[in-house]
Amino acid sequence: MTKIKRDPDEQEAQPEASSGDRTYHELLVNLNPIAQPLASRRLTRKLYKCIKKAVKQKQIRRGVKEVQKFVNKGEKGIMVLAGDTLPVEVYCHLPVMCEDRNLPYIYIPSKTDLGAAAGSKRPTCVIMVKPHEEYQEAYEECLQEVHALPQSV
Repeated sequence: MTKIKRDPDEQEAQPEASSGDRTYHELLVNLNPIAQPLASRRLTRKLYKCIKKAVKQKQIRRGVKEVQKFVNKGEKGIMVLAGDTLPVEVYCHLPVMCEDRNLPYIYIPSKTDLGAAAGSKRPTCVIMVKPHEEYQEAYEECLQEVHALPQSV
């Protein structure tokens, strides 16, 4: 195979585009049309911190199949959904399940960041954070802010 030579200017521009984390506003470009209610940048950071604490206590459910199973069993918690998941049909039934069972749910912009907060190298499109006394204060704070947001119609 032969290598394609590029301009020196093009090689310099490439690392800038792929380096570091993308900002919150850059992540909003990839959102699904159903991603409502969407967490603010501040609430997104709080949710990531709460998820990291929950992982240490093994109090999360990760992935559509696992979350759906435990919602059907009646487990309580905050459901955090990634707003950039495609196709939407993968998880569009979960908000309806949450509304039927009065569970709070919120969308965040990035499935990659959601997976990273859960301590995984793989992106994940949904996580349920269960309450626990070790991080009760952070959980309650997130829960209040999620309830304060208007639900989608």
